[in-house]
Amino acid sequence: MTRTEKVVVPDGEFDLRVWGERGPGVLLVQEIFGVGEYMEAVAEDLVALGYVVAAPDMFWRIEPGWTTVHNEEALPKGMSMVSQFDWEKGVADAKAALDVLKGLPEVVGKVGVLGFCFGGTLAYLLAAQAEVDSLVSFYGSGVPAALDQLDAIQAPVQFHFGGADAYIPSEDVARVEQAADGRANVEVHVQKDGGHAFHNRKAPMFYQPEPAERAWRLTEDFLGRTLS
Repeated sequence: MTRTEKVVVPDGEFDLRVWGERGPGVLLVQEIFGVGEYMEAVAEDLVALGYVVAAPDMFWRIEPGWTTVHNEEALPKGMSMVSQFDWEKGVADAKAALDVLKGLPEVVGKVGVLGFCFGGTLAYLLAAQAEVDSLVSFYGSGVPAALDQLDAIQAPVQFHFGGADAYIPSEDVARVEQAADGRANVEVHVQKDGGHAFHNRKAPMFYQPEPAERAWRLTEDFLGRTLS
């Protein structure tokens, strides 16, 4: 079961898709293809684990409700959406969506944020500016350049990267591992055989079942520990 809430910000309003009946909250931050079938599938996985999930339309300022299929042809359009994205306003929008999620009657207990790709970076930046109980960031290509934000994150953090990611150089991943070293609240998991977006089971060009399953098991365990 899904419904749509509205998030009101000073210069407009946008959609927040909500799934789940009762439990801790998870703000699900989209990748470059919008809040489409892959985000729906992840939301359903999380609802099955007992969470209430909300996914904000992060591209609403560019094209409200935009989503596309996950294939080679759609990549340039998705990248174009990201190139037009206002990161400062985007983080503020994500924070407003988080506040709406926290206020939903079916959300009980803690609230975390989970983002993939573009959303992996955005979720990370959000956690540095907002109160969350848990952060999971999948292959956020902007994370290595924003490691100065790590000190601001009080919540437990779990980063996921692919060791064969063509979009995120291994030296960038190593910088994240180095920054995480000695921090009790930060985990970094690298699936050596994982390319970019390896968890996206709606994108045949990216999906890799084995690293996806390993990373998702780690995610389930982490959310269970940090949001229960």
